[in-house]
Amino acid sequence: MAAAPPPQQHGHPHTSVGLGYFHLRLVGPAPALLLLRSDRLYSLSPSRRRGHRLRLLLDRPRRPHARGLLLSTSDCALRLTHRFYGDGAPSVNGRPLRARTPAELAVGDEVSVLWCGARYGLVVERFVLCGGGGCGAAGGAGSFGEGLVVRAESLRKRLRAISESEDPLSFLRDSSCLGNGGADAGVKELRQGGAGDLCPGNSAHPASDQNLPQDDCNLDQGKLEHHPDVAKGVGADTELCQESKGCGDDNEDQTGCSNGNGKQHHTEGCHSDGSTFFLNRLVGIGSLSDMRVEPHTGVTLPQLLHPVESLVRVFIATFTSDISWFLDYCKIPQHLPVTVACHNKERCWSASSENRMAAPFESHPNLLLVYPRFPEEIAFGKDRKKQGVACHHPKLIVLQREDSMRVVVTSANLVPRQWHLITNTVWWQDFPRRTSLDYAALFSAAEKQKSDFAAQLVSFVASMVNEVPSQAYWINEIAKYDFEGAGGYLIASIPGIHARAPPYLESNYFLSEKHILHTKSAHRMFVGSVQTSVVGISHRFNMPSDAGSQLRALSAFLGKCRVNMHGTTEVILKRSTNIPADSNAVSVLVADLDKFSEEGSVQLGFLPREVAKWVAPLCDSGFFNFSGFIYPREALEAAFGVTNTKVQLLLYVSKGPEFSRISELMCDQHFPPLCSLIASLKQCLGLWQLEEVLSNIKWPETLETDFIYSASSIGTSINPQFIASFASAAGKRPDQDFDSQESDPEWGCWTAKHELKKPSISLLFPTIDRVKKGVCGIHLCRNLLSLPEKTWQRLRPTGIFHDAIPQPYARIGHPMHVKAAQRRFESRPGGHSFGWTYCGSHNFSPAAWGQLLSPPSKANPTEARAAPSGPRLHICNYELGIILISPPPGMSKHASESGHRIDGISLPFVVPPPRYKGSDRPATRLAMREAVAEACVLQSNDVVDLSDDTDEDVPDEDDEQEVELSDCSQQEKEEEKIYAETLWGQVDSSQSQGKD
Repeated sequence: MAAAPPPQQHGHPHTSVGLGYFHLRLVGPAPALLLLRSDRLYSLSPSRRRGHRLRLLLDRPRRPHARGLLLSTSDCALRLTHRFYGDGAPSVNGRPLRARTPAELAVGDEVSVLWCGARYGLVVERFVLCGGGGCGAAGGAGSFGEGLVVRAESLRKRLRAISESEDPLSFLRDSSCLGNGGADAGVKELRQGGAGDLCPGNSAHPASDQNLPQDDCNLDQGKLEHHPDVAKGVGADTELCQESKGCGDDNEDQTGCSNGNGKQHHTEGCHSDGSTFFLNRLVGIGSLSDMRVEPHTGVTLPQLLHPVESLVRVFIATFTSDISWFLDYCKIPQHLPVTVACHNKERCWSASSENRMAAPFESHPNLLLVYPRFPEEIAFGKDRKKQGVACHHPKLIVLQREDSMRVVVTSANLVPRQWHLITNTVWWQDFPRRTSLDYAALFSAAEKQKSDFAAQLVSFVASMVNEVPSQAYWINEIAKYDFEGAGGYLIASIPGIHARAPPYLESNYFLSEKHILHTKSAHRMFVGSVQTSVVGISHRFNMPSDAGSQLRALSAFLGKCRVNMHGTTEVILKRSTNIPADSNAVSVLVADLDKFSEEGSVQLGFLPREVAKWVAPLCDSGFFNFSGFIYPREALEAAFGVTNTKVQLLLYVSKGPEFSRISELMCDQHFPPLCSLIASLKQCLGLWQLEEVLSNIKWPETLETDFIYSASSIGTSINPQFIASFASAAGKRPDQDFDSQESDPEWGCWTAKHELKKPSISLLFPTIDRVKKGVCGIHLCRNLLSLPEKTWQRLRPTGIFHDAIPQPYARIGHPMHVKAAQRRFESRPGGHSFGWTYCGSHNFSPAAWGQLLSPPSKANPTEARAAPSGPRLHICNYELGIILISPPPGMSKHASESGHRIDGISLPFVVPPPRYKGSDRPATRLAMREAVAEACVLQSNDVVDLSDDTDEDVPDEDDEQEVELSDCSQQEKEEEKIYAETLWGQVDSSQSQGKD
């Protein structure tokens, strides 16, 4: 819809060059295509009548708008003049323009301006010359020549921008990520098309949402008024309103309403230094103009893998997957080793090791599917058969090459729709190969590393492949690369009920292959700790033969043992190589540590088989030393039969005598036990890792400007307590609270009480109206968005919900699957900005981040345990994300952070987000069901049911239960009892034979 040209006025005559039209693509809250005649003066300014819209004023305004743009098109040249001052001044191709100084624009130039707090863009798409006064056929050859001149001018400006950039190589490399665009492509297209596509002799066709047909240059003024993609002039004051975008079979390629399996054009490779994240490139908005509006954000999956010929191995973790599409789309070589860890409800909950993997593709014999196991402790009733709320939900890609390893953390699953039709975040960084393997970097507690990126990555990978020995080699491969320059911090979540890692304790005795090693430990040698247990206590001390004497001896030792400040005492670990049932068996002994003798000790039990199978070979090789601690009272109660719960054992791990030579001595048989060790070591996870990363900086509360979180799924059990826990972990602190004392354990922490008084976070979720108006309507979001109606009703009074409007504006109408958060600070209005940004797979739910468990009730004394029960974190899902920190000036912890600028991170949604109005309703499950039902009534003959087409089948958390700390006490499993009884039988047999 074009603006009708006004009557010709003095000072703006038709030129001898001929009449033409400039095609300007307006992007922002109201995107539109403008056609400006080449003999007029226009003005663009904000309109307040219908919100933040743009209006097109024809002719010279009587009173120039102080915040408007003047566009002059005389002599077939487009010139821009503005009267902005300060931070809101317009810029062309990223360079600010001086006020009142005309700037000539060429095809391909992008104008950016800040109006009323919103960012608008203007892209010069093309200039169509229609001849001396009309659009006759005689103008054909001239149009072609003029078009080449205009495009050559655009190319000249781009070359100048490259030469004037601070880093031309990075400029060119980043520009290669933009796809099939650029002035050179335009010139090539023009040459191939000849004069035909600019010739005014072709018939007119309606333009689609995304692409204007090449033959629209013949549209005369009457036809322009009826064009569906052009702003239509009504008088001299024209509102530019966003058109509703439809979806149908006839325009599938433009709107992206197909299943996403269509081929997508992509360029070679892409680069990132890890300081920011990008967005995936969507089908339908990858045209030349759209890619200029959306710089450095459109990346495809083949670009990330390019060149596939140099790949050595690939590891992928995803929720849903379409492996056949991935192999074909990315041209994966048939013999490339590819490991894909993915979700399968039945297999992940199965206890059978046979269900841990599958190799279903004969054409790719080295492709293996892995199904990580969910721990029994998070199942309903702790019964694996009943399953529970759990999900393998990370989106990780590790690409190994001989000289580098690329780590990709994204929010997109391995399915075509998520990479082609739905907005997702993509972070990646390349890490160089080391000259020699560095196993110490895999243990964050081994030494103070500049970054724990390697330790977090290897721990997360180990947790997924721990039960698949053939994939344990990934631990060794990761040790070959240097992750010290990581641009962010990994945040991982692993299912389980986790306790905080205990502090370092000095040990006196270590497990050894041939004898018990008596030597003091050193903190610098400490690697980490493992939470395990002692099995076989109930069997040993309930035998009628010598139960009484054994109990008396145990009571005597434990009664006079030295208990440290944490309530534990050291025990002796002994290799029991003489037990035929298990050559890896490890016995647990209690003795007088001051004058230890094996004959004067009492055997308490054994390490569990699953732990002994990796402790023994790592001890025997000399790579690691192991020592153990127990809670004395807990062991006594189990021995006397007061309780039938497991007896905890804290296994401390330190560097062994051969650790310095581990790179030389490590062989294939050591990979599985090393993988199990790394998977078992305590790590900060979920909320606790978020707190660990952000606690090193004291964030100034009074300077906070934004604290936002956008997610495609919001958990059922979200309440002020969880929101407060998340905010506290993110560094949120209350003002001085005079109602509480420093002795209060919650003193200085952000609690539910503070959350109810003043909500801390703005939660972004699309409204149902926004979803309905999407390019494909409700169907693409039905299995993508998840917000239970009762959660919305419970949180509605808090006012924390805000609309999620996609950004850049070319993505409006396309669903978002991003999980992104940012907390931003400003030193002063308009001053230096700093803060942190998260992107990854974590939705806003306790299942993803973890739920802090409530302590057992004091009213029930039977719940009290002999071992102290500190805080626990109940996590249901496998998740992975990345935190990018932009520290306050002068507070950078690492050199890699000093170059981070939070202003350089473009969030995929509009900020600040608009708060829900009274009539707004989020796209809850109920709201979407009602919308689908309404569509069925209105279009009963044309309804397409996509209910079985699942992209993001978010687990239903309606059955999520409140878990108390007392529920964490586990009983000995039947297989552990059988294992311990077998070992005890052979120990007793060997002892009786020795006496004979």
